[in-house]
Amino acid sequence: MTANPDAPTCAVPAPAGLSRIGLIVPSSNTTMETELPELFRRQSEATGHRYTFHSARAAMKQVTREELLAMVDRAADCATAVSDAAVDVIAYACLVAVMAQGPGAHKESEQVIADAARANGHPAEVVSSAGALVRTLRGLGYSRVAIVTPYMAPLTRMVREYIEGEGIEVLDAVALEVPDNLAVGRLDPERLPDIARGLRRGGADAIVLSACVQMPSLPAVQRVEDELGLPVITAATATAYEVLAALGHTPAIAGAGRLLAGASAHEAEGA
Repeated sequence: MTANPDAPTCAVPAPAGLSRIGLIVPSSNTTMETELPELFRRQSEATGHRYTFHSARAAMKQVTREELLAMVDRAADCATAVSDAAVDVIAYACLVAVMAQGPGAHKESEQVIADAARANGHPAEVVSSAGALVRTLRGLGYSRVAIVTPYMAPLTRMVREYIEGEGIEVLDAVALEVPDNLAVGRLDPERLPDIARGLRRGGADAIVLSACVQMPSLPAVQRVEDELGLPVITAATATAYEVLAALGHTPAIAGAGRLLAGASAHEAEGA
């Protein structure tokens, strides 16, 4: 998560009780702009604070290394465009596009976006889904995980290696092998509980139910967590967690796993 200090700005602050969230998403993404607003709707129900979402899109249809790298090249332009809305935080919502650049790439990607927003006169906090996932796992002390991805096997291996490069052992990684990003967005989250049951999770600290912001997973998160008794995290819930942290807000989101449920859930976990 990258801060943007001490820069001249022409931003008009959001009204009291309102935060603006910018999203940079692949052009074919249909999930992040539904799951993230739903999570923040639940946050608003609990706290009364309101959130609005403002998106910029970067061309990407097939989940191939070539298209992912081309999308990354457009990140700065997207950051400039979305920062025109004077957003408080920008979420770069394509996990695999960042990880495809190599170990630790989330840090550079977040800096590129932060620099572009600041140069545009609208500095904002920056969170990437890739960075949010690995930082959240590490921050909670989850050093052994099992993961589910929609990617082809080579990209799934790359995601696994990226996570392991951050000091987190991946005990099992299921690749659903769906190359078309629109098709990924049409995957049925009702299949995820059965897939999760089949994971090799002996010794796991947590399950990453969707290591992809495009694969729908929110309806299954709480069910899998309740059934298997392990914390369940997704790229989307980790991103929401870091966006809230960037805004200085305490999570209070129901039905999306203990990560976003607030302090009481973590106290119960440690009891």
